[in-house]
Amino acid sequence: MTLFLWILMIAAAIAAVVMLIRGVVTFLQTTEADLKSGNTGPSASGLKQNRMMMGRIFFQAIAVFIAALLMLLAR
Repeated sequence: MTLFLWILMIAAAIAAVVMLIRGVVTFLQTTEADLKSGNTGPSASGLKQNRMMMGRIFFQAIAVFIAALLMLLAR
């Protein structure tokens, strides 16, 4: 059981890092035209950045939950 949880925690951590990198890459691809679009709402690039960072937070939460579960099982 603990081996399965370790594998899940490592997978969640890797997924969090991947989402972080995707979010940073999206941020770096933002052009000046995106920033000065003049629209009242957020740009498509901003929405994509937000989705990537929310995904990162989700995967980090899963990894922390699994780590806590592993600590409880290790007692």
